[in-house]
Amino acid sequence: MPTPSVVTDIAAGRPVDAVWVNELGGVTFAIAGGSEYVKVMPPQWAHGLAAEVCRLGWAAPYLRVPRVLGAGEGWLHTAGLPGASAVDPRWMSDPRTAARAIGAGLALIHDTLPVDDCPFGPPTWVTDQRDVDRLVVCHGDACAPNTLIDDDGRCCGHVDLGELGVADRWADLAVAEWSLGYNYGGDWRDEFFDAYGVAPDRDRLEHYLRQWEDGD
Repeated sequence: MPTPSVVTDIAAGRPVDAVWVNELGGVTFAIAGGSEYVKVMPPQWAHGLAAEVCRLGWAAPYLRVPRVLGAGEGWLHTAGLPGASAVDPRWMSDPRTAARAIGAGLALIHDTLPVDDCPFGPPTWVTDQRDVDRLVVCHGDACAPNTLIDDDGRCCGHVDLGELGVADRWADLAVAEWSLGYNYGGDWRDEFFDAYGVAPDRDRLEHYLRQWEDGD
């Protein structure tokens, strides 16, 4: 995959690898084996990076999230974090542990980020929040790849916070539950909900999953 000039300039001779392509056509490049990352987005989606910069800066005092090193039109440069994505081959082969780490990681977000101080509205895809169970600061894109897991199988960080905002906790839970089946196959919902600390609410899960799918 061609390396954009902005990535080459930031790398300054250090090795570069393309490591992720998202559903919008954006590409994330690792520099020096993951000590730093540069996300590059197509022009029509570049505005989302500015939103992510704001959210990373706000969340950083409370959670382990990437530190912003620089940003510009269509690109975001961040420091790497310890741990590996929940869809790293190690965790793809151990979905039970990964599901528990994802559930515990979402509980950490929801219990730690202060709702009353959050300046961001709901994720853009959340359009109907009737019968709210518990308002929290949601990750907004709680798919498995956005949880980082350490060598002991515990959540150690989160990435891709461009949709972070206040919403019912079931918005995150619905996306995460769907992602377990999509990314790992099988049924790991019991492990996920046990680690999060709540029994599944099928009506709320289906309600928010419909909105997620409509917003894609």
